[in-house]
Amino acid sequence: MERRDLFKIAGVGVAAITLSACSSSKVASSSLVTVQKVMRKKTKGKRVVVVGAGFGGLTIAKQLRKEDKTLEVIVLEKKDVFMACPYSNAYLGGIKGATLDKLMHDFYEPAISYGYEFIRAEVIAIDRVSKVVSTTSGSIDYDILVLSPGISYNYEGQFPDWDADKISLVSKRCPAGLIPGSEHLALKRELEDMDDGDFVIVPPAKGKYRCPPAPYERASMVANYMNNEEIEGKVIILDTRGGKFAKGKAFKESWEDLYKDRVVYVGRSEIVDVDPLKKVITYKEFADKEDKKGIVKTINYQVCNLIPNNKANPLIKLSGIKTNDLGYAKMDGTSFRSISDKSIYVIGDCVGHKIPPSGQTAIWGAKRAALEIVAGFGGESFESSEGLPAKNANICFSMINGNPDEAIMVTHDFSLNPKTGNLKGKGTVPKPKDGDGKYRSKGVAKLTNEWFDGVMRELFL
Repeated sequence: MERRDLFKIAGVGVAAITLSACSSSKVASSSLVTVQKVMRKKTKGKRVVVVGAGFGGLTIAKQLRKEDKTLEVIVLEKKDVFMACPYSNAYLGGIKGATLDKLMHDFYEPAISYGYEFIRAEVIAIDRVSKVVSTTSGSIDYDILVLSPGISYNYEGQFPDWDADKISLVSKRCPAGLIPGSEHLALKRELEDMDDGDFVIVPPAKGKYRCPPAPYERASMVANYMNNEEIEGKVIILDTRGGKFAKGKAFKESWEDLYKDRVVYVGRSEIVDVDPLKKVITYKEFADKEDKKGIVKTINYQVCNLIPNNKANPLIKLSGIKTNDLGYAKMDGTSFRSISDKSIYVIGDCVGHKIPPSGQTAIWGAKRAALEIVAGFGGESFESSEGLPAKNANICFSMINGNPDEAIMVTHDFSLNPKTGNLKGKGTVPKPKDGDGKYRSKGVAKLTNEWFDGVMRELFL
């Protein structure tokens, strides 16, 4: 097996694609805020500052301006290039048309088109009393603040014996690939450089994490790529869930049909250690729920994709609003408003609602939050539970095959959780009419492309 050609990107600097929208700095004192230069003087009296320019942030910026042209909407984002997480596994798997150009966009064109302002800056402090956000470029005041910063990784909590150097090494050599940018580029490069050997995928061990089907879609796409390139080896999934994961029946059916000799699913495992220099991963495998001891095993791998447990981006705690233990914002009923601050809304991955963190969920939440914000500025009442239950509020596609293109899907209805007063989601994995009794089909793959293209048009064109 010959070594793959090096992955190259024309005209795109990898260093420009940084990983998170916000800083993990501690809350700065108001004295720091006051000495900063003011980026934008307040002129209209109705200013919304949006932190984070992902699916949720860009949607709410556009929707606010659509609902009320008099609103001043300013988007703050650390990155200078947008890259999508949804559909990125198709890019890794070599699906025709799933190019880097399709995943990436600039922030300035939609800002001009839709009438909001985009500022590249990193948030370093939030003063909720004065309603001022401090950034690396200066301070800016707000009437309403929308936080949509995305996720962070919880290596420290999952691997307490690892020091900072070990975490840095593992994160670089076994990129997680749930935060868009350099991680995806690194995974693509390692996949294209791959010789014969195994590709190990480690899904988050527990808790809420971005795009629950993502690790299993990635396994399918890597298997597709290895088949196409005639790479000898396995795609090994070291999971903790015993086969009960997002779209589990659909994925397992597809692996049995398409990748029986390629995908190896280990459903009850625990990572003991990773040596990225020797390319060895050590884990315990448990026979069943009652097995507490397990058997220690090792794998020599070619590529390792270790996805640690997730937590909310540190900006949420930086803001000082109420959160749970993992930093997810506590919500005001079925609203996307903070339970502790009526001037702050949270959308996307960081909400405390029991709904799946996905691109479509972020879009749905952003549109509802926009309506509530506009109603508030107009002095009108807004009932956040109106329209619930919301059928098919979330829809999530996963590419399964590239020969031919086939995909599976899940839909979620969102409704009131009577126990908490917040939102909850209930998912359904349908068998499509063109699937001949299977969960996957060409028609769903077509819908996958149409959904992604439609979202990109809505956000950027």
